[in-house]
Amino acid sequence: MVFWRKKKNAAQYEQEERDEKILHPEGEPGIEPSTDYEAEMDEDTRHEIEDEKGSEILDDLRLAPTPSHDRLNDAEEAEEFADDSQEGGWLSRLTRGLSKSTNKITKGLGDLVTKKPLDQDTLDALEEVLIAADLGPKTAARIIGEFSKDRFGKEISEEEIREALAETIAQILRPVAKPLTITRPANGPFTVLVCGVNGVGKTTTIGKIAQDLHNKQGHKIVMAAGDTFRAAAIEQLEIWAGRTNSTLVQKDIGADAASVAFEAYEQAKGAGADVLIIDTAGRLQNKANLMEELAKIVRVLKKQDESLPHEVLLVLDATTGQNAFSQLETFKDMVNVTGLIVTKLDGSAKGGVLVGLADQFGVPVYAIGIGETAEDMQPFCPREYARALMGLET
Repeated sequence: MVFWRKKKNAAQYEQEERDEKILHPEGEPGIEPSTDYEAEMDEDTRHEIEDEKGSEILDDLRLAPTPSHDRLNDAEEAEEFADDSQEGGWLSRLTRGLSKSTNKITKGLGDLVTKKPLDQDTLDALEEVLIAADLGPKTAARIIGEFSKDRFGKEISEEEIREALAETIAQILRPVAKPLTITRPANGPFTVLVCGVNGVGKTTTIGKIAQDLHNKQGHKIVMAAGDTFRAAAIEQLEIWAGRTNSTLVQKDIGADAASVAFEAYEQAKGAGADVLIIDTAGRLQNKANLMEELAKIVRVLKKQDESLPHEVLLVLDATTGQNAFSQLETFKDMVNVTGLIVTKLDGSAKGGVLVGLADQFGVPVYAIGIGETAEDMQPFCPREYARALMGLET
């Protein structure tokens, strides 16, 4: 031990310590310096400031210089921060879109795997990596169980683990990968009801579906603006209707959404439309009254035809992670969800949730989205998804 105090200073130090105890007894709150003070100011100056009006202060702010900025600056910034999400084909965009999820998984693998025999500790750690990637405990356990067959006790590299996991995940996903098939009935339009909680991208998803159905399949489409709570949703749907040459049926803000759906079906049937797509307001799956309004839309449609709606699509935002399980369970009980569209995979490190949803519910996954444009939503391919999720060449 090194003593920093010399012996000749010991008496002085002890005296200072006694003084400190007297001035500041133990348990007494510390004394903070006061912040109450007034700057010295003569009387004339004080009156000048007090008499100054708020409008004069605002005038000074308006005259304050602002940084110069012109269209050239905008162009330079646009080039510097350009989104390269459109570079390459769908597979390369998918790989980039899932990069956050991929990095989360592969980092976990890299931390625990070296070239050594596969033991129980490694399997447990690997299971934790999959759970952390939002695959869910049950699905993670199933994948590890399949993965460990014929491999326990054998040496295995990180690359081999990723290949094996990708194949197991693809096997889980294959049964749910189905296309959205439009078959127009003889007595009216093929009717699609689109639902989901607030902010998942329902209206944009409708626009992308309509663009694909119109441009690639030549269908005549009617859209129903069933989100009567938000003016912005109606305006957005109006833009997509214009892009896809679709008819839009809408009412005033606050109108009954079920009546919008009913009238839209009548118009679509009368106009000989092939497809009717109905937008709905964002629902919170734990709010019974809002969910009941959604069920009312279904009941009203069934008064036209018991088979309606032909499809109920639930749009899920990948960034919600495990909350997506609760959403799907509640919506499925309320309106019999027939298919999923998973959006915003490019903004989430929770892309593994799609694997858990497929494993636990078995609901068809029609498409996934990794960006804003129509081309960034594509039919779901299990092998591509699984390999991109594991950071492998697709």
